[in-house]
Amino acid sequence: MDQDRRGFLQDAGKFILLTGAATLAWDYVVAGAPEQAPNYIATDHWWGMIIDIDKCIGSGNCVRACKAENDVPLEDGCFRTWVERYRVDPYDLDHPHVDSPDGGYDGFPEIDKPGDGMKVFFVPKLCNQCADSPCTQVCPVGATFVSPDGVILVDKSRCLGCRYCVQACPYGCRYIDPRTHTADKCTLCYHRITKGLTTACCETCPTGARQLVDLKNPKDPVHAFIRDHKIHVLKPNLATGSKVYYNGLDGVVR
Repeated sequence: MDQDRRGFLQDAGKFILLTGAATLAWDYVVAGAPEQAPNYIATDHWWGMIIDIDKCIGSGNCVRACKAENDVPLEDGCFRTWVERYRVDPYDLDHPHVDSPDGGYDGFPEIDKPGDGMKVFFVPKLCNQCADSPCTQVCPVGATFVSPDGVILVDKSRCLGCRYCVQACPYGCRYIDPRTHTADKCTLCYHRITKGLTTACCETCPTGARQLVDLKNPKDPVHAFIRDHKIHVLKPNLATGSKVYYNGLDGVVR
C-alpha cells in the first residue's frame, strides 16, 4: 500500500471514529443528561449571541450570574465568560492596556483620569460557538461536539482531560475543571435555552449588551440588527465560523 493511500485510510478511519463518538455524545444529551428538554427540536434552531460593545458597562453581573448558574469553580482561570477592559492611547494603538481583575467578577476599579485622552471600553468574552470549531476537531474521543442546534458541548463522561481542546481554542475560552479534571466552557446555558429561556448572562445584563439569538429563526431581530450595524467577530482570519457577533468592536481587540 503506498503512503498516500495509507494516509487516506488512516484519516478516513479517524473521521469515522470521531463522527461516531460525537453521535454517542449527542445521544447522551438527548437520553437524559441535564441538558435534555421535552418538546425541543434541536434542528429548528441555530444559536448564537450578539454583544453590543457600546452598551457594556463592565458591571460584572454576567460573570457572577454565569458562575452561579453553571457552578463554575471559583479558582483563578475558571471562567465560562469574563469581561476585559481596554484602555487605548490614540497615539499608541499597538499597545492597548487590558485588565480583567478576576474576570470582571466584581466589576472594575476606577482608574481613568478625565481628560487623559484614553479611549475606554469593555469587551465581554465567551465561547464563540464556532461552526468550524478547532476544539471539536482535536478531541480524540468526541467528548467535545457540536449539537444539531449549533452549540459546542462537552460530554464529561467521555472527556479524558487531555487538554487538546484547551490548547486548540484560539479564544482562550476553555479550562480544565479542577474538581472533575475534565474540560469545561460556556454552553450558552443549554439547559436554559432548550426550555425557552435566555442565558443567565443575558438575563442579568443591566444594559442589554448581550442578546441570545436564533439565527435559524427568520423572525429573530438579529437579522435586522446584523443588516443595520457593522458587525465583527473575534479573530476573523482564523475562519472558525464564530457565532458570537460584536457591534462596535475596536480593531485593537485581540
